[in-house]
Order: sequence, then structure tokens, then C-alpha cells
Amino acid sequence: MNTPAEWIALHALKLWALLLLLALLAGDLAWQRNARWQRRAVQTGQAPTLLRWRVGLLLCLVLLLFFGGLALAISGQPTTGLGGFDTSLAASLRAHLPVPVLRMIAAITHLGDTLWVASAAAVVLLVLLLRHRWSLAASWSVALLGILPINGGLKALFRRVRPLHDHGFIVEPGWSFPSGHAFGAMVFYGMLAYVLLRLTPRFHRAIIAGAVLMIGVIGTSRILLQVHYFSDVLAGYATGAAWLVLCVGTAEWLRHQPGGATP
Repeated sequence: MNTPAEWIALHALKLWALLLLLALLAGDLAWQRNARWQRRAVQTGQAPTLLRWRVGLLLCLVLLLFFGGLALAISGQPTTGLGGFDTSLAASLRAHLPVPVLRMIAAITHLGDTLWVASAAAVVLLVLLLRHRWSLAASWSVALLGILPINGGLKALFRRVRPLHDHGFIVEPGWSFPSGHAFGAMVFYGMLAYVLLRLTPRFHRAIIAGAVLMIGVIGTSRILLQVHYFSDVLAGYATGAAWLVLCVGTAEWLRHQPGGATP
């Protein structure tokens, strides 16, 4: 009988598609709930916000606790528990994923590379400055500038070695935990969605769907390419989401202060 890791490797692409679909549905439901709260806020004379501070605080605590649990789990025996599953899954993917599929995934994963993210971030910043959206530009800059020091500091703290692979499509130096691509995709595409929602709120469903899709595709591509363990990507998502929530929450709080930025 196949182990869970082998079964996942054999059905990796189908599971990838299913997880992306579930993520899209979850993102849409979350936005609908937020939209209902904003409508109620307007009806009761309150200021509508994209992220309430209590919700943001709770999300940050949950995400950081989740990251702490992952960190504790991988610090144990590497052949048992989460560490053992990580190793087994990486080996099974190495054995079962065909080369053409890996080549396609390797092309997709570059959408989370530092060069692409930095270039696109500079373009977005320029557009915001040209439109005189000073507060939004500042929030965007702080969020994006935090990616490398936060993720790099965590990598240096845990010093986890990357999984082995021999396909040759992607060669990544440095430590593995947490995934920089997962962290960066969460912050870049999540913050881009926030900026677009502020500028063009009527396209909210397409914006949310696009952000969720890009974040999901990039993070899971790192697992399929075996340049990161499963737990690396989960940890990257958790820490990236915590930083994103903090940045968006702060931006929303500043926006609703007396003399704050316009919607």
C-alpha cells in the first residue's frame, strides 16, 4: 500500500488544482463577509474598513502560533512526524513527477523570484506616486521592503537544509525554512490586491481571485519542484500572511484617522 506521501505525489497535479479551487472559494467567501460588514458599518454611521483591528490582531496571533508549531515540529527527529513526512514527500515527488511537468512548473515559479517582485513593486510604487497616493505608497513600500530582512532573518535562525533534487530546472542557494517565495508571494500579491481594492473596488472579486491564485500557484510550485519542503511553504505562508495583515491593518488604521488618506 502506498504511503500518504506517495499517494500525494501520484496525484500531485489534481491535488494542486483542488487546493487552488478551495483557496479561491475561501477567498471569495471571506470577501463577501467583509463586504457585508462594510455595508452594515455604513448603515450604522461607522467608517467602513477592509480589515478591522480586532480581526487583524486575532489573525496575527493565530498565524504566529501556527508558525511556532511548525518550527517546533521540524526541530524534532527528522525521520518522524512532520520532518519525516516532509522528507518522504520530497522523495516521492522526485520519483513520480515527469520531466515535462517539472519544466512547466519551473517556468511558473519565477513569478515569485526576487527580481520579478522587486521590478513589479517599483512599477506599482511609481504609479502610486504619480497619482499622489502618498499614504498608500508608504504602506506599499514598508510591506515590500520587509520581505527580505524578515524572511532572511528567519532562514538564518533555523538554518534548515533544502531537500535534494536532480531535475536541474531550479537551483536555489541558501536555507530552506521558511520559504522565501511563499513569504514574498503572500506579501507582494496580497498587498497588490489591497492597493487595487483601494483604487478600483468594483473589481473586488477578480482582484481577490487573482491574488489567491498567484499566491497558491507560487507556493505549491516550490514543493512540487522539491526546492522546499511542505512545511517550509506553510511557514512562509504563515509568516508572510502575518506581516501582510500587520501592514494592511496599519494602513487601514491610518486611513481612518482624522486627516488620514481618502478612500
